[in-house]
Amino acid sequence: MKKTILTKTFFQWIAAFTLLVSGALWATGGVDLAQSPEVSGTQQGSVHMPKQQGRMALNYVNQPPMIPHSVDGYQVSKNTNRCLQCHGVEHYRTTGAPRVSPTHFMDSDGKVLSNVAPRRYFCLQCHVPQTDAAPIVENTFTPSKGFGN
Repeated sequence: MKKTILTKTFFQWIAAFTLLVSGALWATGGVDLAQSPEVSGTQQGSVHMPKQQGRMALNYVNQPPMIPHSVDGYQVSKNTNRCLQCHGVEHYRTTGAPRVSPTHFMDSDGKVLSNVAPRRYFCLQCHVPQTDAAPIVENTFTPSKGFGN
């Protein structure tokens, strides 16, 4: 009886593991994720990202603006935010950088704060550098009418 229970449990674990591995293989769809800069940690590679470039068109309403310059080496932590050195309300006039949006000073209850709200402090969660990199995963996305190229 005990041997039967152990055998059954063993085969359940093997089935679960097989399902997990096959699901992971299916999800990658044959894409070599090691070639992705996000995964491999490679520096820019064949991706073209000039130091400064014109702003790209947005693709949908309320899309966070993309960053038209490299952010390599930018530190954004709980103690420092390199982005605010140019885009903060104290500096944007002298640097010529776009000012942080007023929406970034509101907390989740809509209360206006004197500093960037904690939920909007980590800029690179929403704002990404512009690049001409090919998509890692094939998609059929098309910009909303009147947006994009």
